[in-house]
Amino acid sequence: MNINIPEILSKICYTELVYQRINKKLKTELSKLEIEKMLFDILNETQEKYFKKIGKNIYVNNSDNNIKITINSNTFRIITVDKIVKK
Repeated sequence: MNINIPEILSKICYTELVYQRINKKLKTELSKLEIEKMLFDILNETQEKYFKKIGKNIYVNNSDNNIKITINSNTFRIITVDKIVKK
């Protein structure tokens, strides 16, 4: 399945609560703008093979940044961001 990364980058959006959720899960205190820039850069540099659509969500794994991003595939809204736990 092809994932349209430029479309995702142009349409990603956030809710007020997701900024707090991202800071909590990543244990950071980034501003809204810093979060948006960080996620845009990570999505932009991640190869398409690391984007997986399962059901209504797109999961993006970026091991270089130790992060997994969950995006709603219909609205392109960021749902959550998790640290990847290395085994």
